[in-house]
Amino acid sequence: MMKSTTISVSAYHTLHNWTTEQLTNYFSTKTERFPALNAAPIVEKITQQLEHKQDYTLHQATQLMILAALDGISIEEPDWTFVAAELLRDRLYDQAAQSRGHDPGQPYGSFVQLVHTLTDMNLYTARLRDSYSDEEIEQIGSFIEPEKDQLFTYIGLVTLADRYLTKSREKEVYELPQERFMVIAMTLMMQEPKNRRIGLVKEAYWALSNLYMTVATPTLSNAGKSYGQLSSCFIDTVEDDLRSIYDSNTDIATLSKNGGGIGVYLGKIRSRGSDIKGFKGTSSGVIPWMKQLNNTAVSVDQLGQRKGAVAVYLDVWHKDIFSFLDVRLNNGDERLRTHDLFTGVTIPDLFMEAVANRSEWHLFDPHEVRQVMGYSLEDYFDEQEGQGSFRDKYQECVDHPVLSRRTVPAIDIMKSIMISQLETGTPYMFYRDTVNRMNPNQHKGMVYCSNLCTEIMQNMSATTMTEEYVKDGSIITVKSPGDFVVCNLSSISLARAVFADVLPRLVQIQVRMLDNVIDQNTLPVPQAGITNRKYRSVGLGTFGWHHLLAKKGIRWESDEAVNYCDDLYEEIAYLTVEASMNLAKEKEAYPVFEGSDWQTGEYFTKRGYTSNRWDELREQVAENGVRNGYMMAVAPNSSTSIIAGSTASIDPIFRKQYSEEKKDYRIPVTAPDLSPETTWYYQSVYLLDQHWSIRQNAKRQRHIDQAISFNLYVRNDIKAKELLDLHHHAWESGLKTTYYVRSTSDVEAIEACESCQS
Repeated sequence: MMKSTTISVSAYHTLHNWTTEQLTNYFSTKTERFPALNAAPIVEKITQQLEHKQDYTLHQATQLMILAALDGISIEEPDWTFVAAELLRDRLYDQAAQSRGHDPGQPYGSFVQLVHTLTDMNLYTARLRDSYSDEEIEQIGSFIEPEKDQLFTYIGLVTLADRYLTKSREKEVYELPQERFMVIAMTLMMQEPKNRRIGLVKEAYWALSNLYMTVATPTLSNAGKSYGQLSSCFIDTVEDDLRSIYDSNTDIATLSKNGGGIGVYLGKIRSRGSDIKGFKGTSSGVIPWMKQLNNTAVSVDQLGQRKGAVAVYLDVWHKDIFSFLDVRLNNGDERLRTHDLFTGVTIPDLFMEAVANRSEWHLFDPHEVRQVMGYSLEDYFDEQEGQGSFRDKYQECVDHPVLSRRTVPAIDIMKSIMISQLETGTPYMFYRDTVNRMNPNQHKGMVYCSNLCTEIMQNMSATTMTEEYVKDGSIITVKSPGDFVVCNLSSISLARAVFADVLPRLVQIQVRMLDNVIDQNTLPVPQAGITNRKYRSVGLGTFGWHHLLAKKGIRWESDEAVNYCDDLYEEIAYLTVEASMNLAKEKEAYPVFEGSDWQTGEYFTKRGYTSNRWDELREQVAENGVRNGYMMAVAPNSSTSIIAGSTASIDPIFRKQYSEEKKDYRIPVTAPDLSPETTWYYQSVYLLDQHWSIRQNAKRQRHIDQAISFNLYVRNDIKAKELLDLHHHAWESGLKTTYYVRSTSDVEAIEACESCQS
């Protein structure tokens, strides 16, 4: 049980007329929870600095103490981060008390008063106050546990405070960490039955406040507020006509303004030199449209916080593939460069076979294929490994005497891919046949590409205008909505949840929270909202994999890690499907459940789920349905894992200690739960054999119905054959995507046996 924070807050309150002795005594109380820390040199340093300059404000004096605590952080004494966090926490409490006018001796003021105040300031949505009575809000406020703030590291708390807590427009602190979690819980449970929702709010708060899970950053930032939306990212399909291209650009700008990352499939757009209205050689291809998207990404920022983020995907058989692969390079014609877009290549099995066999590969213009062949090549995939409709249609195109094509060695395209990856980190790899074979909703569509972070795999189609006319002086535009993909994400903090043994309880509430995002969200693009409700897609993911292995004493490069990955993610998959089935019993299945792999049982057959409990769940799903057409996806989690004090996603750490650079100081950060027992297991990613990571991810991918943001980490001196072997291993292992190829130019700075330093 953690100690109450009330005393320390009162102590901070009394420091408004401080002496040096009072400040150093106050600082010393912050080290009491960590008796192993050598506090004397830090206290002496603080004393000397305070006595040297007597005109510090309390804010400045607190910042001095925080910096002193940060200076103490090291591999040997990582717990100084919690001392610094408590100092920052008390300052936040004091600032909030002044803004809100409550007793500064208490860590949290009246929750109901906060809701009223921020609603009146138009920072909270009025729906919160309208949906809950004051009595309910007061009861909900009584669930808040201030001591949970002691779980934050300094980098976690400062990230939460700087980016996500609700402040006034003058940047005054109003909302505190546990109140942010509670407002998220209230928002997501707003439409639950009134006789249950208070209990569900409490359960959601339990999951969030213990840092057992995190919600996606748009949900973390915008839930309960009067602006913004809750979903992480979106995927659009662009048709090969001028109206579709410009309409898509408008939709992308609208979503980017509201904080969404965008994936865009460009594979239907005709190539450079194609005809327009029968005039030969007039099309300029996909690059000019990418330039337009690049300008949108730069000029339409995300609520002033960062520029828009857009990833574009193109098929490896598209005639523009070579110029597409060059768009992010630092050399060449700048008129053909789009440095602010991220790129991804959609790759069929047949191409990887051609690379392995060093055979030819043929490039086509998708517009000409449609005109001559009467079908779109991108609309097909191989239904089975080694055979299927894509390779049949591709061969028909190759054999057609009229259809033009460009023939190149497949390995030349792969070389261009790898050159770009080593220079820019992209393109991402999207293995389209594997994706579509495992798509549980292939009865309703096809997946052409992924999202900005390569973990979302959902049906896609273009939105098209079907009619436009004038009525009563107004212009009426009628569109046929396509499947415009929406990503609704949250993630389990593996180390914390596994060691607390809460996965069954956690996943039940987490899936409900995710499902409720769909109903609470306000999406500015109508077809996105339609698709969101059609599939009710969610993405339950994880982070803290390396953290978990280190705490369990499991080496990354081991069969034990691979087997544990298989077992753990199967358990998470089972719990997730079960939770979605339970929701379907309560609320009904997603609208297009009939005919899906979920309904037919093919979902379970394809993944080899044959145990008794899986058989029972298969029968329950067939009878009751599932609430969500897509359920699991592992996102990068870079920001939320920092807040939760764990390692990002499924990635290994870079170093045991590093620094986050701030405007005027640096924040030292160490690997989580670093100790003489765990340090051996925290080996740097650049010293790990990536084939072991692929083996782990192959086991993980079997249980994830969507995909995984999976980076490849390589040394800057990697040989081309070694990188090619990694790509082949990933594809052959059934991975659906790979994310960045991250190479380092400073491997020499990483000691060869860093993990032996203990």
